[in-house]
Amino acid sequence: MLEGKICFVSGAARGKGNGRAIALKLAEAGADIAVGDIRREEAQGVADEIQALGRRSLAVEMDVGDYEQVEAGFKAIREELGPVDVLVNNAAIMTNVATISKMKKEAWEKEITVNLSGAFFCVKQVFDEMIERKWGRIINISSVAGTMGGFGQCSYSSSKAGLIGLTKTIALEGARSGVTANAVTLGIIGTDAFYDLPEKARKSVAGRVPMKKEGAPQDVASMVAYLASDDAGYITGANVMLTGGLDLFAF
Repeated sequence: MLEGKICFVSGAARGKGNGRAIALKLAEAGADIAVGDIRREEAQGVADEIQALGRRSLAVEMDVGDYEQVEAGFKAIREELGPVDVLVNNAAIMTNVATISKMKKEAWEKEITVNLSGAFFCVKQVFDEMIERKWGRIINISSVAGTMGGFGQCSYSSSKAGLIGLTKTIALEGARSGVTANAVTLGIIGTDAFYDLPEKARKSVAGRVPMKKEGAPQDVASMVAYLASDDAGYITGANVMLTGGLDLFAF
């Protein structure tokens, strides 16, 4: 399905993370994968898993919020694997939990820089090349916090809402050149961060979902793999809600 394609997935090192699941799924579909993360050793572990599947893979240590690191990382990817055909902006932080009154300027700026500017920095590295080749896929991982808001999550919600706007603009600018851009907006997914919560908190959060359960990273990976494929070539500018119905009005 993706034979001969080069993919880059940011934030792909955590063991139960969406990024690792996405990277492995794209490799299973035939792509070669650049694994980006600030955690060098863990990223290398994922790259080793991908190589065991018979695909080429490169671990790239990268803070997506640092433009110079992003430039250097994509230069290494071009030299080792080739130009990127599929970009998955998955890297994000959610460390700034505070009400607006108590939110510090520096914390706001850090989360916006990593979650939103980081995606833009990565797009800048691949977009013109995709336009020239008349083919490309850009997939941004957003959150229901970006569509519903989140108490104490002003910076995170804003960054994820911004990703949706960025996605639609990329889609417009790439539409005539075979470059699609779509957002996948996530609800409650069973990642490392979810399982770090106490069991009582996990049950409470999952209980808000109409399906009464959390999603799995594999659910996210399957949707991303579809949007990366030729089968999804007429889908662009979409915001795919992968939430189990969390975004629905329910009593």
